[in-house]
Amino acid sequence: MKTFPDKINRRSFLKVSALAGGGMILSFNWLAGCKPKELETLGMPKEWFRLNGYIKIGENGLVTIMSPNPEGGQNVKTSMPMIVAEELDADWKNVVVEQAPLDTDNFTRQFIGGSQAIRIGWNALRTAGATARNLLIQAAAQTWNVPAEEITTEPGFVLHTASGKKAHFGEMASLAATMPVPEEIPLKEISEFRIIGHSHKNVEAKNIVTGKPLFGIDYKKPGMLKAMIIHPPAHGLRLKSFDDSAAKGMPGIKAIFQIKSHQDEYERTFFDTTSFTDLVAIVGNSTWEVMNAKKAIKVEWEPFSTYEEKRDWNGRKEIRTIPGGLENEASQIQQMAEASKKARIARKDGNPETAFAKAAKVIERTFHGPFLAHNCMEPMNFFAHVQPDRIDCAGPLQKPELTEQALSARLGVPIENIYIDMTRLGGGYGRRSYAHWLIEAAVISKEMNAPIHLQYTREDDMTGGIYRPMYRATYKAALDENNNLIGFQVNAGGLVEPPLYADRFPAGAVENYLAEEWTVASNITVGSFRAPRSNFIAAAEQSFLDEVAEAAGKDPIDFRLELLKKAKENPVGERNDYDPDRYAGVLELVKSKSIWGQTPAGISRGVSAYFCHNSYAAQVVDLKIENGQVVVEKVVQAVDCGLLINPDAAKNLCEGAAVDGIGTALFGELKFVEGAPDRTNFDGYRMIRMKEVPKTIETYFVESQVDPTGLGEPAYPPVFAALANALYQATGKRFYNQPFINQLNT
Repeated sequence: MKTFPDKINRRSFLKVSALAGGGMILSFNWLAGCKPKELETLGMPKEWFRLNGYIKIGENGLVTIMSPNPEGGQNVKTSMPMIVAEELDADWKNVVVEQAPLDTDNFTRQFIGGSQAIRIGWNALRTAGATARNLLIQAAAQTWNVPAEEITTEPGFVLHTASGKKAHFGEMASLAATMPVPEEIPLKEISEFRIIGHSHKNVEAKNIVTGKPLFGIDYKKPGMLKAMIIHPPAHGLRLKSFDDSAAKGMPGIKAIFQIKSHQDEYERTFFDTTSFTDLVAIVGNSTWEVMNAKKAIKVEWEPFSTYEEKRDWNGRKEIRTIPGGLENEASQIQQMAEASKKARIARKDGNPETAFAKAAKVIERTFHGPFLAHNCMEPMNFFAHVQPDRIDCAGPLQKPELTEQALSARLGVPIENIYIDMTRLGGGYGRRSYAHWLIEAAVISKEMNAPIHLQYTREDDMTGGIYRPMYRATYKAALDENNNLIGFQVNAGGLVEPPLYADRFPAGAVENYLAEEWTVASNITVGSFRAPRSNFIAAAEQSFLDEVAEAAGKDPIDFRLELLKKAKENPVGERNDYDPDRYAGVLELVKSKSIWGQTPAGISRGVSAYFCHNSYAAQVVDLKIENGQVVVEKVVQAVDCGLLINPDAAKNLCEGAAVDGIGTALFGELKFVEGAPDRTNFDGYRMIRMKEVPKTIETYFVESQVDPTGLGEPAYPPVFAALANALYQATGKRFYNQPFINQLNT
């Protein structure tokens, strides 16, 4: 039987405590869970005792798993408890899952991002469940006076087959809590799994579809006041003065005042990004009253000059220059073109200069990606109540631990006096990583000496920053007289970060390879967007590879497989961060499932494949053009994310990624005019509509026993290029600039 050594200090990883009235609590620092689901069999036990983060077993055998991981629609509230329950050998129908608050004493990595929740939590979650099971076995062995090796479990029970003795977990829980934790904890073989690998319904499905209050926007507390803010209408402006004379006497209005979210000398960390720190706050009894008063306030703005801010990038100190001025798209594009001429080398293999000089054919193309807004369905909001001895907060966050640190620094309150309850996220994928609105709510609460619920409007959200950066990438390929790829170059950058991943495919597959990157400073705040950087660079790279394959006279899939074979058999360089076999595996699978080479009549077909977030995805898009409109008939996708935890949930994630990616590629765009975004609501910012989603999506997973890897993001980046390559087949035009709808309409 496989074992996982308990290398982490067991005192900090696992606490064992007897329950009053019988029962066992196991507390550890890596779980993720769900809110309670309806019990199908057992009622609640007579008594629980709670620590911070834990598994607990009631005297009647009921199991509760609490976890700090926020739920943003990726379904970890079901999948992660499944991992614990599997190793515990619990009966899934008798498992209750609950959301824990932020608790850095008992949990680590209390956030969502990077599609890493399952991957990073895998061993710790398994160990947690397996440890509880081991202690129950020890307890049964002592109670029945038999060797522990003779004790087995079945869902919810311990058994001694030779004597016929059997007891449910609750009967052994109190004694189990006194047992020593073993140095090594046996884990199940994959062949023994009863829960993992089988589909289970979202534990909050009923609450979601019946409209139960799960989100931050639903949060209510006695005496709570509503608040809104006014920020500058354009990046490059700051607050000069305001006149609230017409608003302060309006019904329900309690106060109007200026606040500062971050102090000027504050050293910002990775997720402390915010465009505007000097704001006008409006506080009143109701959202409607506050919104009306907000419209009546006259505000004067002024340009700010170039300034510097201190940054701490995970220990790397930096002084970042924030340029003054009101930016426009035309000047931004010009700056990017100039910056691309001064790029730094990120990776160089062989002699690309010579390869291009001797090439029989050179293909060069430039790709452009615009700013994008997140547009979460639930606008930004947060509750805060600053009291003399503590701060209570509640709302949707992706990085609560990091936000707690920023709040502590801003208000000078020890972290141990800050309490954050995490609600379900009504959309995230990066937008809720930069939770300055929590700090704004807390500053307003302190000023008002009252509990505050801060609410953004859609316009506040879309004009306040944290966009997907604007990107540009130029690719060059050199082919010899036999149409072999002998040289490859990528020059990529953006405002204010580059999208380049220098060590990803086709790095390692081309002898002469050059990757360069550059940035352009901007006062427009950017940040994480679903599959950061990959969401653009995959589209550019995979579109370009299709064009190179065509120039070489080769099938697009065969061309990629040929390169991957080289990367496997004779890799160039030592830093290649992908597995050629797994990469080729998804291409082979999508080729088979889509019946590649037999395109249906009247259909145009494109393919793409990409590696990111430790997983692999390949997609084939079938479409046609009807009355000038794109009709996506079918998407076939193959994904390798290692071992599947919850197949239906995994399929849902990948289907959503395909729909999201197609919509963004076709319609997503935000431009700046004198520092102001040109769209502020859904009437101008185009999202995919129900009638435009693919008619059919088929998702296939590579069968694997590799430990699970990321899944929330990997299927998103490649679909951009699969769509672009299919559009080329349909129109005869290559699509170099997003959104594609602009080129379709010209």
